[in-house]
Amino acid sequence: MVQYLSHRLDASFAALSDPTRRGVLEQLGYADASISDLAERFHMTLTGMKKHVSLLEAAGLVTTEKIGRVRICRLGRGMLDTEAAWIEQQRRIWTERFDALDAIVQELKQGDTQ
Repeated sequence: MVQYLSHRLDASFAALSDPTRRGVLEQLGYADASISDLAERFHMTLTGMKKHVSLLEAAGLVTTEKIGRVRICRLGRGMLDTEAAWIEQQRRIWTERFDALDAIVQELKQGDTQ
């Protein structure tokens, strides 16, 4: 389970690391689009956009369906719940650590004033 989660997070964060791919996800949040439409919108070649879409698809963030000669892209069903839960867990850990550090700093400051 841990290895699956690690691979999923690796794929998701790798896909999200690129501004073009984040832009594609944002666009698909408004409406489904063909790879050609996305390539045109982002001023890139069809081949380049296909590579971006395949990374998003491999991460489960996008699904594609061939309708006739056109490949339509849609947001995936994952909705980033797993990734958001991991980020929240990390946020809690760091918050606890910073709170503990703040307490130590406060104790040291109080010791200096006495």
